[in-house]
Amino acid sequence: MLGLRLLEEFVHASDYLAVRLKRRELGPVHLEVGRRGEEAAFFYLRRQGYVVVARGWHTARARGDLDLVAWKDGVLCFIEVKTRSSHDVATAESAVDDDKIRSLRRLARLYIRDLPTPPEQVRFDILSIYFEAQKPAEFQLFPNAFGWR
Repeated sequence: MLGLRLLEEFVHASDYLAVRLKRRELGPVHLEVGRRGEEAAFFYLRRQGYVVVARGWHTARARGDLDLVAWKDGVLCFIEVKTRSSHDVATAESAVDDDKIRSLRRLARLYIRDLPTPPEQVRFDILSIYFEAQKPAEFQLFPNAFGWR
């Protein structure tokens, strides 16, 4: 776990330096928060025992992307990451509405179709992350948040 923690700190420091040295421009705040969230999600899930096999997977056959695809205890997990800077308005996971669920299901089918052998078990997880000022990041994982129907 120490190696993973060091890698995480290195990635954060590299991002910070890239912005400071103008090697990477900050985009709109909400996109930057989302990017930070997906990065934090990767390391959080690794610490939880997930083996991440894809990040930001997309295809020309459908709109959207799969934030993270990972294996956990023999189950292929499609993880939607929702990041917020506060709890003030609505929960992060509430942003996964019916349209988003339909899109994720379609992308997951396309992802599975490209595998050499279909997995025996699949699930959809939602990971909510809150980056509130002066507080450590807060993670809420919802395994099997919704199914195929």
